[in-house]
Amino acid sequence: MAWVLAAALAASLPARAAEPLRVGSKRFTESYILGELLSQAAGPPGTAQHQPGLGNTAIVFAALKAGSIDLYADYTGTLAAEILKLPPGAGLEQIRHALAPMGLGAAIPLGFENTYALAVSDARAGALTQLSDLAAQPGLRLGLSHEFLGRADGWPGLARRYGLPQRPLGLDHGVAYEALAAGQVDAIDIYSTDAKIRKYRLRVLADDRHYFPRYDAVVVYRLDLPQRFPQAWQALQRLAGRVSADDMIAMNAAAELDGQPFAAIARAFLDGGGAPATHVAEARRGRLLAALFGPDTARLARRHVGLVAGAVGAATLVGVPLGMLAARRRRTGQAVLGAVSVLQTVPSLALLAMLIPLLGRIGVWPAMVALFLYALLPIVRNTATGLEQVPQGMRDAARALGLRGAQVLRYVELPLALPVLLAGVKTAAIISVGTATIAAFVGAGGFGERIATGLALNDTTLLLAGAIPAAVLALLVQAGFEALEWALRRRRDRR
Repeated sequence: MAWVLAAALAASLPARAAEPLRVGSKRFTESYILGELLSQAAGPPGTAQHQPGLGNTAIVFAALKAGSIDLYADYTGTLAAEILKLPPGAGLEQIRHALAPMGLGAAIPLGFENTYALAVSDARAGALTQLSDLAAQPGLRLGLSHEFLGRADGWPGLARRYGLPQRPLGLDHGVAYEALAAGQVDAIDIYSTDAKIRKYRLRVLADDRHYFPRYDAVVVYRLDLPQRFPQAWQALQRLAGRVSADDMIAMNAAAELDGQPFAAIARAFLDGGGAPATHVAEARRGRLLAALFGPDTARLARRHVGLVAGAVGAATLVGVPLGMLAARRRRTGQAVLGAVSVLQTVPSLALLAMLIPLLGRIGVWPAMVALFLYALLPIVRNTATGLEQVPQGMRDAARALGLRGAQVLRYVELPLALPVLLAGVKTAAIISVGTATIAAFVGAGGFGERIATGLALNDTTLLLAGAIPAAVLALLVQAGFEALEWALRRRRDRR
């Protein structure tokens, strides 16, 4: 299995002369922009590589600890409460002291704070002005991001501090504003630098009991980074205190409201000017074709194909013998089929989250292993089914001709079971093409990169730019397998 995975990985990776500085980011607009900002500020093109949208705080921090990335932008409140479990009010020095035993540090305060808050539509807010007012509104519908619902400094503690009786609905941050505007929820959690606060005319509820800590933006990095990349580290120091809250709101607006690329927004800021104002309709008109055939299409396609080929190839090498075992030994076969069936029921993102600490890294390998596990069921089941459907008379005739057990399997059973077996591999490959889009959530690339970005921005164009190529690739895989099945049938008919 390992050599198949390694070969597919090698085919999907471009050759690089030297390892660049690796910058990570979480899966929301501001983090994407800060990732680009840090990557470009580090030096000339090629100095740093941005690995965007790796997931939530826990996943990105795990990637930093494992050495899969070298730095990313985070917030002091998140580091203190969510990651380090420090007492309320912990400052940057306490955070640095707690990070040091892990080989990590926090530095370069960027100059702005992005705190959590709850907001309601100004048109329907009524007398609501502060968080304590929510306690008297038990019927209020809250739509909160999944990360906020589970954070130590999120909903559980907030509900206790204010005595809130509501049972919130989990909602992706990328669609929360639209859900609030449509009246599907009454209040959402927001970041104070979100551009859509002004667009949707929301009322931000005051934290009158001072629950939320400060969330000053800083750079979290590996302590050996200044020695490994001294020039890049020196260049990054120049970002200290340079980004104001208004700057960040303007950059978020350029991405979410005007549809401008993250890289262009970061470049415009570093060049000393704002991103040019562009009406969202003009910015997104005709973008689908440009995105579908953009300069990154070949890179994303290579990685997507590499992930699928490596995972399905390895699953075939493992799954076919398991299917043969299941067909030969009924009790063992039931256990094998039960095990691979259980693997199929594990949610993809949950499986990836479990694989990251087990493998000690993010990127291609967790995604490849997850796809391998998901591909096993159709291959094992179809192999076992195909062998069980071989008529007993054919086996008896082969033995009567003097063939031994292994020869019967090779020359009689497997050729007769091949159509069913091949159908299982085809099913696994087609499913893997779609499932591989989740690889982007752990930095493994593929067309899921566009889908993850589109979800973060609620941008239908980017979603389609990722979904359409994945669908086309699935159709091509199906057509390829059907052509192979036709060729095998024709060869069998000739015989």
